[in-house]
Amino acid sequence: MALNNTYDARLVQQETAVGAGVQVLLLAFLGTAIGMGPAGWVTGLVFAVATWAVLSRALHRSQLRSFGPANRVTLGRATLVGGVTALVADSFVSAPPVSLLVGLTAVALILDGVDGKVARRTGTSTALGARFDMEVDAFLILVLSVYVSMELGPWVLLMGGMRYAFVAAARVAPWLNAPLPPSMARKTVAAMQGVCLLVAGADLLPHVANFGVALLALTLLVWSFGRDVLWLWRTSRVLPAATAEPRLELATR
Repeated sequence: MALNNTYDARLVQQETAVGAGVQVLLLAFLGTAIGMGPAGWVTGLVFAVATWAVLSRALHRSQLRSFGPANRVTLGRATLVGGVTALVADSFVSAPPVSLLVGLTAVALILDGVDGKVARRTGTSTALGARFDMEVDAFLILVLSVYVSMELGPWVLLMGGMRYAFVAAARVAPWLNAPLPPSMARKTVAAMQGVCLLVAGADLLPHVANFGVALLALTLLVWSFGRDVLWLWRTSRVLPAATAEPRLELATR
């Protein structure tokens, strides 16, 4: 049995290594197609190595016997996000073809709705898969917000940084780590961030329209985070009172 576990673990780790290899191949394609500079290459390679290292460690800690089809889809999305990250980094030096950046981003956003369905249909949903999916989404929003901010202003970075600010705040206020109830509104707002940033970044609309699209996305995101924080705060106040009541009742008997 131990041999099988080791063998399965090696196979899982090999899949993450394959993902890093595919990332390098995508960077090579981008470098050949647009003549990507050192900034794009370095950023893309750092992304590939960091993704491989973090995912490998998470897989080792979770002891998953199989990487799973849904995680393969998410890993493919991560590869595309790595390509987008490299193009955005390169854009600080020379403007990349907008159509290429938009194409990679569009495919990544479309696949965002695929991995969850694959996980449910194959019965391979895991906490690690959900976290992997969420981190890829969050990082794509961060990268897109950096790209769009060069045209619309630094306020757009609030969209990309809000989730990371929430995670940082949760270290100071542990009640923010409590699980949230499922919400279609939250999922819709999260999906809109990528779409709105893609529209603004494609620069197909007038500047004022791009500004309005990004502002609408930010407004909805602030509303969504604010609603969740308020719910978590209220829940954190209710639970201590609820747990104290039985103790008080026991003390009076």
